[in-house]
Amino acid sequence: MAALLLLADQASKWWILERLDLPALRNLPLLQVGPFGLDLTMVWNRGVTFGLLSGEGPLNHVLLAVVAVAIAGFLLRWLWRAETRLVALALGAVIGGAVGNVIDRLRFGAVVDFIRAHAWGWNWYVFNIADAGIVCGVVALLADALLRRPARG
Repeated sequence: MAALLLLADQASKWWILERLDLPALRNLPLLQVGPFGLDLTMVWNRGVTFGLLSGEGPLNHVLLAVVAVAIAGFLLRWLWRAETRLVALALGAVIGGAVGNVIDRLRFGAVVDFIRAHAWGWNWYVFNIADAGIVCGVVALLADALLRRPARG
């Protein structure tokens, strides 16, 4: 799962930057259904989730990348001990997403975000495939923790 998500993430970012040239376009509306919309919008995210900790210092992106690698290492250790397939897949999604965003930080000094969802004048944060994998993985881990029945022993 980690490798699949990482591949999808990096391929989508390559397409957005090299083929579509979204940095020059800035915004490309994709879908509008009533009040709901989906666009491709170029954002260079220098921080973490929701743009938090977005400093401009020369070491900021390296520091954030090191933290993400450390977290991915912890998750890899957890992955080897995963008790269920759902937990293993969820951890793989989080790891693949984290590594995808680390690659961006090291290559560009920022994460390539480009998917924008909006409705009724409200905008969700701009995200990428890696972010979606991380969020879905965390939701699956929370669901597993809250809903899994203890093993009978």
